[in-house]
Amino acid sequence: MSPGVAEEALARTGRLVQPALFDAVARLEPEIREPVEHHLAGGGKGVRGALAVIGAAAAGGAERDGVPGAVAVELVHNYSLLHDDIIDNDEERRHRPSVWSVFGVPRAIVAGDALANLAVQVLVEESALARLRAVQLLGEATALMIGGQADDMAFERRFAVSVEECLKMEEGKTGALLSCASAIGAVLVGAGDDVVKALGLFGQRLGLAFQAVDDVLGIWGEPAKTGKPVGSDLLTHKKSLPVAIALARGGAALEAVLFGLDVGGVADATARIEATGAKEEAMAIADRAYDEALEALASVPLVQSARDDLVAIARFVTERDR
Repeated sequence: MSPGVAEEALARTGRLVQPALFDAVARLEPEIREPVEHHLAGGGKGVRGALAVIGAAAAGGAERDGVPGAVAVELVHNYSLLHDDIIDNDEERRHRPSVWSVFGVPRAIVAGDALANLAVQVLVEESALARLRAVQLLGEATALMIGGQADDMAFERRFAVSVEECLKMEEGKTGALLSCASAIGAVLVGAGDDVVKALGLFGQRLGLAFQAVDDVLGIWGEPAKTGKPVGSDLLTHKKSLPVAIALARGGAALEAVLFGLDVGGVADATARIEATGAKEEAMAIADRAYDEALEALASVPLVQSARDDLVAIARFVTERDR
């Protein structure tokens, strides 16, 4: 599968999802809609929405059947981004001013809250049993995502976090919503539990692979591509996967370096982390999670063209700028 296949699938599904997403946002009060539209104008790949509509097709439905789920998942994802930027004090999102930096923290919080609420409204507009199942799935995923975010914040105050704790946090923070996105379209078309579970596992393992790659880029990526200053994750004491691996291998000496870190020490700290082999191990974890995602897809009968699109998107989001 070439990246071109994934990009075509993302563009095709975006033409389905984006108009419905903006139609939903148009219902918001003007005071809320303005910061939301500022945020959405920054674009984005629309991976979660694409997974939802392709998941519907993979389960034997039409892509359009997955649109309500796609919109709901995208709304929850964007609500989390609005709040994440406040938590992380990030003044930019996708190389543009973040919502809180333009409109202030209170409006950004309320805008995020409104998107979370709107996601549920989109799903409950019809009373079908499949819609109820979709709401339950989204609610469970959102709870796991919030729990993962809470753990991520708590880890910043700790000297060390085990690799197992870090992986559990990332499965919640990133994997849960990608799992929901991958399965919710199948739920909406009435697919059996085996298909829903397999697609959910695909998304969950893809989420872990995606986050592991993102963690590596957060330390070794180019700021022009990542949109983050060099060493920002290290300076805020984030216990990303490479850091957790390095701390497990480097012990107290590395803890002291990371917790006393200032801007001038970023290059040395980065080199020390890399010397433990943490970068390679994090990428190996990403590769294993990616393989597990594909195994999940292969475990149940799916429409082949949709399966191919899911594989292409999985490769696309895990091979970025390696």
